[in-house]
Amino acid sequence: MRTVLVIGIGTGDPRHLTLAAVDALRRADVLLLLDKGEATEDMRELRRRIVAEHRPDGGPREVVVADPRRDDEVAAVDYDRAVADWHAERARRIRAALEAETGDDGVAAFLVWGDPALYDSTLRILDRARAAGAAFAVEVVPGVTAPAALTAAFGICANRVGEPLHITTGRRLAGTPPEVLANVVVMLDAHCAFRDVAGPDTHIWWGAYLGSPEQILVSGPALEVADEIVRVRAGARERHGWIMDTYLLRSGEGASSGV
Repeated sequence: MRTVLVIGIGTGDPRHLTLAAVDALRRADVLLLLDKGEATEDMRELRRRIVAEHRPDGGPREVVVADPRRDDEVAAVDYDRAVADWHAERARRIRAALEAETGDDGVAAFLVWGDPALYDSTLRILDRARAAGAAFAVEVVPGVTAPAALTAAFGICANRVGEPLHITTGRRLAGTPPEVLANVVVMLDAHCAFRDVAGPDTHIWWGAYLGSPEQILVSGPALEVADEIVRVRAGARERHGWIMDTYLLRSGEGASSGV
């Protein structure tokens, strides 16, 4: 039976790969890449550098799968439906690539930013492909998450003693109960939604391209550094054509202590 390896590769530093991830990469015959266009070519190049560092034999063979576009008009009305349709088409294309490019006992790999379990859809898409009749086994190798890379970059704990940690998206941040904002990590925020919830006692630790040579870090009282983050983020996105950023918000007494 075919095997698909879903390998977490961290947030940009080739050293983020665990020994288990390196072992998995060395097993792969084929590396599947979703092609999202020229704007993300440097992301694909980073994956290639990771492979080159850990597979000096020149393998695995790279297979590029054209990534379908999500229907943003549908998403504006029914986000869940738009994502479901998008994932269904991704699953169809990935199944076709697996069947065309790997033998019955072949091993294919996806290199996933961060960790496959946190705000990544690879596992869901592979589940769809198997539900549609594709036959393959899936093995998952965890990776360094963006929240972990963020707190490491700043040398802080994600939560204060005994307090819970909430992880959400920018789309959902506005609906977060005030008590949850004590410690909240936000991912996938294209609109800097922290500006809508920050108060005078809210501190932010914001990072982009975490772990890479292009890493950018900004921290401080959220209302004071908001304009700087918006400006820096926009400039970085224009230079690179894409951006991956994550931030930690902390509110309440002692918010800026980082303990």
